[in-house]
Amino acid sequence: MVYQLTIPATHPPNMKPTAMESLPSHRSAKGLRSAFSLVEVLAAITIIGIITFLAVPNIVRVKQDAEENLARARAETLNMAIAAYVQALGTNTAQSNWAGAGNDDAQYVLIRPYIAFAETNRTLFTPSGYTNDLPATISPLTTKVILNGPNGVISY
Repeated sequence: MVYQLTIPATHPPNMKPTAMESLPSHRSAKGLRSAFSLVEVLAAITIIGIITFLAVPNIVRVKQDAEENLARARAETLNMAIAAYVQALGTNTAQSNWAGAGNDDAQYVLIRPYIAFAETNRTLFTPSGYTNDLPATISPLTTKVILNGPNGVISY
């Protein structure tokens, strides 16, 4: 048994098509092309601009806070390395070596073996814009590393 599908005509033979149906196919209701008007595009650009205006300062602040937190962590790492250095060598030997080193860079070389993943020099170890001043004496271990930032001394 074979079935035949018949599709009725869109209009009865005695009816004329409506104005919308008589338009060319690219303008018919079913075939309209989607497009944005100039006002819609400008509104979207304005909204994106406002969101960017609000977001950029927060992103910059987060980056600055992250750099300051890294600098604080690195200063604390230097303090821990100094303590490990004194424990490893003994107070008298560590103090005489520390005083004999003379400057911060030479003192950093003394404690570098006690820092995991230490940079080759003190400048590379600290984030840019920040500096660490190592204590002049390490006996007793009460003096901490001084952390200087873009706006002065940073307590940690």
